[in-house]
Amino acid sequence: APSAASMRAPGAMATSLRVSPSVHGARFDTALRKQAAGNIFASVGQEALQRLFRAAGDKRAEERARIVLGGEQDVEEKARALMALTQRRKDKLLQFLQLRRYSRKPR
Repeated sequence: APSAASMRAPGAMATSLRVSPSVHGARFDTALRKQAAGNIFASVGQEALQRLFRAAGDKRAEERARIVLGGEQDVEEKARALMALTQRRKDKLLQFLQLRRYSRKPR
């Protein structure tokens, strides 16, 4: 049987869209979704954020949490600071791998 959406006039727009097929009989509708949050960490404390980063294996969890929760920086400055942390970690890894390669003794 044709659905209500397929019986509409070609130019008519729906107020909400179906975003996925039925999963075990449940339908997901965009109108029922929560609104997006501007800052997903707004209601999270620094200690909880540090635990989250530590659990993910971040060695600089304290610094990363301080950057994320720092109110004096704008979004672009925070993004640059977080990317700099990631780049420093990559640089350290490359440095370690090169050191390891040169420290091997040929047999």
